[in-house]
Order: sequence, then C-alpha cells, then structure tokens
Amino acid sequence: MSIRPSTSPRPLTGSTEQLELVCPRPVRRPIMLQGWHDLASLHWPFDPEVVQQVLPPGLNVDVCDGRAWVGLIPFHMRRIRVPGLPALGSWSSFPETNVRTYVVAPDGRRAVWFCSLDVTRIVPAIVARVAYGLPYCWSDMSITHHEHDIVEYTTRRRWPGRGPRRPRSQVRVEVGPRVEDDDLTEVERFVTARWALASSFAGRVVWADVDHEPWPLHRARLTECDDALVSARGLPRPQGDPVVLWSPGVEVRIGRPRLLRGETCEPADRDPTSTPTGFDGGDLTLPHRSSTEALLRMGGSA
Repeated sequence: MSIRPSTSPRPLTGSTEQLELVCPRPVRRPIMLQGWHDLASLHWPFDPEVVQQVLPPGLNVDVCDGRAWVGLIPFHMRRIRVPGLPALGSWSSFPETNVRTYVVAPDGRRAVWFCSLDVTRIVPAIVARVAYGLPYCWSDMSITHHEHDIVEYTTRRRWPGRGPRRPRSQVRVEVGPRVEDDDLTEVERFVTARWALASSFAGRVVWADVDHEPWPLHRARLTECDDALVSARGLPRPQGDPVVLWSPGVEVRIGRPRLLRGETCEPADRDPTSTPTGFDGGDLTLPHRSSTEALLRMGGSA
C-alpha cells in the first residue's frame, strides 16, 4: 500500500455529529441484510498524522482523546442476503476479520473506514476488489469457543500475496461481564457508536448508512494476540494493550451507497488536479439482486 506525504486534514464545513448509541438515521430501505456475531473488538491508539496518510482525500481521521484508533475486528458474518431473498445456507455465513479506523466527512458525518477485510470466500473477495475497490482478501479463518468463556479467532491470508510472509492473525479473548451503556468509557463509545461505512468507488468517496440495534457489549480480556494484519496495511505495529470488547452480535441493515458530495478519492500516486470535483452525491448503480444472489452462490470455499 502506497503512503502519501502527510497533509493537513481537510477543514470541516459543519460540526462533527454527536456519538449516539442508538442509530440516528434509520435505514428504511436497505439493500443488504446481514448479521455480525461473535464479534471481538480490539483497538489501539495511533498518531492521527500516521493514520491520516492511509486515508483518501476528502476524509479526515476521527480522534478520541487526541488519538486516532485502529481496530482489529474478527467476527462471524451470518445470513448475508438481499431483502426479499432467502439466505443461501453456508454460502451466506462465514468468518470475517477487518482492520478499520474512523473518519469524519467534511460535513461532520462520522463513519468507519476499512483498511482491509479478510473473508473465506474467494469469489466475492475478487469481485469486490475489482468492481467496488474494496480491500477484500481471501483467507483461511476459524472461530472457536473454548471453556471458561474463551473465544479464539485465527486468520491466515491466502490472497493477495504469496509465500510464508503472508500475514496471519491469532487472537484469544476471555469474555467478561456485560457492560451497560452508561458504563462505557469515552473510547468504548467512540469505537462502537458508528452508523455509516465509508469506502471508495471509481476514485470517489462512497458513503452508506448502517442501522442496527445498540450493541450488547461485554468487557473482555486479551489472553493472546499475534497479529500482522494491521501492519500489512501500511500502519506501524500496534503498541501497548488494546481496548477490548466482545459482543454476541446484532442484525444489520445497510443502506444504498451514495457518493460523498463534492469530494474525490484519488489514488496515492495520482495527480489530484487531474480529476474533476463537484460530484452530485447521487446513488451508485448497484447489481440487480439476482446478480447478488448468483455472486453469493459462487462464493463457496475454494
């Protein structure tokens, strides 16, 4: 991954939205339904200038307590489907691990930015990379529940990359007591109260609203962490103890992605003056739902 020279964050044109534990923008007409379950959340503090370098123009790194936060999030994706169609059994459920950080649009909206997404389905990984520019990777993954409330997550990337240097991750957490909303720390609220996903499509910043019930959260203790996924995306290896949470999961509604009005997402090695600005913020053209169903059917383990 190429890194741009450090630049100052783009000035905000509006105030940064408040962090709400209940979805402030319900998704009335989702284009995708899915469950995020058995989810472990590990977050480390980073220098905001370092994280800003891996973001596209048009997005600012979001900070809490003066620091950016980068998360390693392994979980079980369940019953991914298009509204009106049934889930497709094992093709619709699989482990995923994403490396993420948090961003603010110039108008103050907050979102998640994915640095990488590892899944066990090769065809959706390739198609998502080629068609949508999402940093999906094909990996062997497992989620194992052990005695004494220990949950183990393993990831071994298969593509892209080759040889023994392909990144791996092994995480074990001990799930602790339920934490009530009023007892969340400032950082815990910051990394969980997220109601949009930001990405890029054809060189433009794309935004999609996300809607789900408030997270049922448990504090957790990290008992093992051997991870190379974070550093594989051009970030330094995390230092110190992470903030650790665990959740049994939520059912998620994802809205139609829209272009971020007036912004572009330039490749790091491209002259930003060569691409026009002033996009209209309209909907993206998405595959027909029968195409999405066919893609899920093709996504069996290879």
